[in-house]
Amino acid sequence: MIRNYEELRRKAMHGTAGGNEYMVSVANAADREVIETIKELRRLGIADAILTGNRAVIEEMCREIGLEPIPEIVEADGEADAAEKAVRLVRDGRAHVLMKGLVNTSTFLRAVLNPDWGVRGEGLLCHLGCFEIPSWHKLQFHTDAGMIPAPTVEQKKQMIRQSVEVLNKLGIDEPKVAALCANEIVNPKMPATIEAAQLQKWNEEGEITGCIVEGPIALDVALSKRAADHKKIESRIAGETDLFVMPDIEAGNLVGKTLMFLAGAKMAGIILGAKCPIVLVSRSDNAEAKINSLAFALASL
Repeated sequence: MIRNYEELRRKAMHGTAGGNEYMVSVANAADREVIETIKELRRLGIADAILTGNRAVIEEMCREIGLEPIPEIVEADGEADAAEKAVRLVRDGRAHVLMKGLVNTSTFLRAVLNPDWGVRGEGLLCHLGCFEIPSWHKLQFHTDAGMIPAPTVEQKKQMIRQSVEVLNKLGIDEPKVAALCANEIVNPKMPATIEAAQLQKWNEEGEITGCIVEGPIALDVALSKRAADHKKIESRIAGETDLFVMPDIEAGNLVGKTLMFLAGAKMAGIILGAKCPIVLVSRSDNAEAKINSLAFALASL
């Protein structure tokens, strides 16, 4: 089991695609943090990259930052063209992971979802966050805090399936999954509790496999065996939860930002459901956050 980002990076370092070095395709790489990220990826021996965007600008940044030799650059005319060319590099098998650079998210996703040359897969596009928290004994995984505003219960089922597949690749053989709600009682006035109970039922009936799902379950019980005992709740996952399924994007956003700003957590995140892992980081994320997300993406291959 991978317990922190250092171990996650080491796993990514040992991976190759058919004996070849992993390659990252970056949509509009004319950004200093992106170039710093690629430089560090090389130094760590994790991957190299193909960059799209304005060749002159990117080459100048590479020289200033000391990224030598300069990676392959595919000239692009504007954000939309850079996004298209980055997606095509993955579609054509020249890269294994797609990363958003200095490009608007909606423009980037339009390229991803293009019906003719995009990388839309059969799965559900959803976000899987990975948190390293000083007070927690292993990596924590959250879905979905960045893609689907109000997932249906069927979408939550697919989110669990896709996330469990990734966690299996990280060495977590039977992930413990918490379908989070405000309490452990099914309440018709609280739709999330009804959906959480349905997710647990599907797990018990074999529609969601390879994991243990409990719900509805409150966050304190998911995090603490002591809280479960105090509430007299019998739980197979309390204090050892791996995957936290959020009731909606607001809850995921609030939990994630609380962990980062008040608990000193570090976060990585990838988009699942496409034909390749997608790193959709914020423009404000620093190079370390981008590296961790890329390592997460590569380790999930």
